[in-house]
Amino acid sequence: MNQLQRFYQWIASAPSLFELKAPFVSLEHLTPEPLQQNNYQGNPRLGFLYQYLCTELLTHSGCYQLEAEEIQINRESGQTLGAIDLILNNEAGNQLEHWEVAIKFYLLHQGTWYGPNAHDQLDKKLDRMLTHQLKMSSCAEFLTQYPQYQDMSEHLLLQGRLYINPFSPEQVPEECLGYRLNQSQISGYWCYQSQWQQIGATLYPLEKPQWATGTTEFEKPIEKPDGRFVHAQTKEGQFWFVVPDSWPGS
Repeated sequence: MNQLQRFYQWIASAPSLFELKAPFVSLEHLTPEPLQQNNYQGNPRLGFLYQYLCTELLTHSGCYQLEAEEIQINRESGQTLGAIDLILNNEAGNQLEHWEVAIKFYLLHQGTWYGPNAHDQLDKKLDRMLTHQLKMSSCAEFLTQYPQYQDMSEHLLLQGRLYINPFSPEQVPEECLGYRLNQSQISGYWCYQSQWQQIGATLYPLEKPQWATGTTEFEKPIEKPDGRFVHAQTKEGQFWFVVPDSWPGS
């Protein structure tokens, strides 16, 4: 099974970062067909690859028909409000659904979940997805342009992994913005470069498409990082971020 197939299977089986209370959803209830493609020619960034595989999975599940994707919403002035990821027809109830999908990795530091790029934070990302991105399908600008898409339900697929620092322990939050975190997804570790010696295991580097699934090819282990963050795993499957000592301030 190649990396694309492994990522596809991971999306199908991985839980949400949050417990399944609306608008959060997972795809664990689906039994999709195997991925038909063995290569991907689109934008190589992880988010684009993830959305492509989510769309393939949903539309090959026998439950959903794709109505539209990446719909740009603009004001009359031409200003872009944003884009809607997916509009799906749930064939079970012939119901139109607005889906936003995202894969994220966050590290707990002093009570806040930061992305490895510390400008990204779970609370800020979640707030934007709930109050802006999911609400675009009910805004006047969208309904004026697309009056056929009235009264859609909102669905947020947010997958990924949460990381804690075992060498700088702190209380792990149980919720974010009032939504309960899925404790099974707090499964990664992170540390500072100055804590490198405490890891006590050999780490192998991960390319962006492997961040979710990990790797089965253990060739050259990483040396102690110097500078920017690295994402890696052990042969036993434990995921690690190692970040500069200046993080999250840098």
